[in-house]
Amino acid sequence: MKTDTGIALVDLDEEGVDRAFRADVLKGLNQLPKAIPARWFYDQEGSRLFERITQLDEYYPTRAETEILKTRSNEFAQLVGQGRAVVEFGSGSSVKTPLLLEAIDPAAYVPLDISGDFLRESAVALSQKFPDLPVHPVEADFMRRVSLPDGVGPLKKLGFFPGSTIGNMVPRTAVDLLRSMRATLGADEGESPLLLIGMDLVKEQQKLEAAYDDSDGVTAAFNMNLVTRINRELSGTIPADALDHRAVWNDDLARVEMHLVANRDIDFTVSGESFSMRSGETIHTENSHKFTPRSANLLLLAGGWTPIKRWVDADERFSVVLARATEQREAP
Repeated sequence: MKTDTGIALVDLDEEGVDRAFRADVLKGLNQLPKAIPARWFYDQEGSRLFERITQLDEYYPTRAETEILKTRSNEFAQLVGQGRAVVEFGSGSSVKTPLLLEAIDPAAYVPLDISGDFLRESAVALSQKFPDLPVHPVEADFMRRVSLPDGVGPLKKLGFFPGSTIGNMVPRTAVDLLRSMRATLGADEGESPLLLIGMDLVKEQQKLEAAYDDSDGVTAAFNMNLVTRINRELSGTIPADALDHRAVWNDDLARVEMHLVANRDIDFTVSGESFSMRSGETIHTENSHKFTPRSANLLLLAGGWTPIKRWVDADERFSVVLARATEQREAP
């Protein structure tokens, strides 16, 4: 087994709380309408709940993307080549990763994730499956540039960003993330790095909303776990029974939105600050933007990546795109 113990790059305060988490929550609760970035869903319990979501009948993206990774492995291998370091952004449990690693025979694997315990558990499991592959887990916020472990920098690199997580961000933030990914991957010797990214497609409203409001209530529990985390880590007093899960399709912005909706007037504190919500007021917790081929290309190009090849599943629900970092030219 070749696995590092992991590199922790999360900035904790004197109470052991992620400074960015505290700042984002307080900022989000103070603004109108209230909103908290979706990346804070993924503590250990949130990560486990999301893995349950991926197995639900209503949640098609995982099955569709897995189909693409299985059926197009030979094409990936031809275009990507062997001997690259695979850097996975927001790796979670890495359930799709073996399909890619088996196809391209990489020189190293670097999973980046903000949920440290979950990350290390997954890294150990993956290293057992690939005992000759160096695995270097890095606990980090991949929204910013991350320094890769020693020995990985000189290798040619392939970024891997499955699951259409890019859709959780408004376009401006998504562009910033794509640029930070380019900075993290750096410049390869004589060749620009590559990025393999999952991007969900626009489809019928009923199918989209069902994927984020399943009949078993797992997505609702995932949404509500954010409240549990805030109360636990930030000394919050948010009454969980006063909030309900809601998922709606916003056609104007081509995205599914998740909210926590107050079912009564409430007052609460977080990190010593006082807040209130009136009945019907919401905390906007997630966007999941859906793409057309054109909008996907425009986003990638704005983030510094040139699309090379696109694949879709048999039912045309989901796409996986291979892109190359755009050559950076100095201004004249």
